[in-house]
Amino acid sequence: MRRMQVVRVVAAVLLTVCCVNATVFFREEFADGDEWRSRWVNSKHKSDYGEWKLTAGNFYGDVEKDKGLQTSQDARFYATSARFEPFSNEGKTLVIQFTVKHEQKIDCGGGYVKVFPASLDQTAMHGDSEYHIMFGPDICGYSTKKVHVIFNYKGKNHLIKKEIKCKDDELTHLYTLILNPDQTYEVRIDNEKVESGSLEEDWDFLPPKKIKDPEAKKPEDWDDRDKIDDVEDTKPEDWDKPENIPDPDAKKPEDWDEDMDGEWEPPMIPNPEYKGEWKPKQMDNPNYKGPWIHPEIDNPEYSADSNIYKFENIGVLGLDLWQVKSGTIFDNFLITDDVKEAEDVAKETWGVTKEPERKMKQEQDDLKRKEEEEKNKEQDTEGEDEEEGEEEEEEDEEEEEETKDEMEEALSEMESEEAKHKDEL
Repeated sequence: MRRMQVVRVVAAVLLTVCCVNATVFFREEFADGDEWRSRWVNSKHKSDYGEWKLTAGNFYGDVEKDKGLQTSQDARFYATSARFEPFSNEGKTLVIQFTVKHEQKIDCGGGYVKVFPASLDQTAMHGDSEYHIMFGPDICGYSTKKVHVIFNYKGKNHLIKKEIKCKDDELTHLYTLILNPDQTYEVRIDNEKVESGSLEEDWDFLPPKKIKDPEAKKPEDWDDRDKIDDVEDTKPEDWDKPENIPDPDAKKPEDWDEDMDGEWEPPMIPNPEYKGEWKPKQMDNPNYKGPWIHPEIDNPEYSADSNIYKFENIGVLGLDLWQVKSGTIFDNFLITDDVKEAEDVAKETWGVTKEPERKMKQEQDDLKRKEEEEKNKEQDTEGEDEEEGEEEEEEDEEEEEETKDEMEEALSEMESEEAKHKDEL
């Protein structure tokens, strides 16, 4: 029993130490209203950048907790950033996390963030400003729906070689990038792992370890044909038949005039006895040595680097993107060195509001669908009323015509009677 208690105490101490050691370098949830403007700096590199507004959007889980920065103007570039105390991720994990909601049902636009060095001039930030990391969803049409994971290494941006699908619905989604000092990484969407691996294998940071030996050549007598023609196979004597023959059933038209039309020839038809080009049978090649594999050697230009993951002077998080249709909301930004901390923050924010948001969106969709059904029903009813009205008008016209005919007939009879009466007198 006592041993069990000691184990529990040690576990509690370790948990406390772990929590104490977790460092949050940047956290932004826009909980203080318009005060965000004092922390975020809009770039002045272009004069027509789109404007940001603070809102929870048209549907949400909590009207206050879900407030974030929303793009508000169509077909615009957007550029804003926030600064924090500079740090290096040397020897520790780096976690970048945030939420994105494309409530406008985005057609083409970015939903990613960029992490810059502290030396960035925020008022001059633009698309070509050098950054450390670019991470997040990017959507354009049906072909581009991916998560960018781009690292700057020795002044050059390197894109991940894997294709990571992003979410393309209208709900809020959580994106998390974990970069470890052992040169591994992990990408999560909605707290679920969607991709992982090593930096060296999944990016082209370094030259390949092995290259093909430039001095090696396939031997001239190397036979890599697994099948060859059977030399003993011969073409049958009756093989060669014409591909097309004159139609035996065709007859010269009776009105054919050879002087005028020339000599008559029957039309050609496919020859049912045609067998195509003859080829000898194939047999196993007794000299087959298999495919020749080019031998490889160590690449003299390759040099291992255990610091690919490391970035110095990390100090700014920015939103630098283009959107055709505006309406995306960014929220719950977090940069930390602890995965558990990121998971806890995710549960406190997105984890609390995601289901109420989904429910509110569903209710709005149901109401909209019901209104459309009612509208269509009214249009159908109006159409039926118009048809009925037209039918009634036609019936009235027919009745008027019948009445007119009857009156004319009656007058005609009266005139005949009067004429007959006069004759009698």
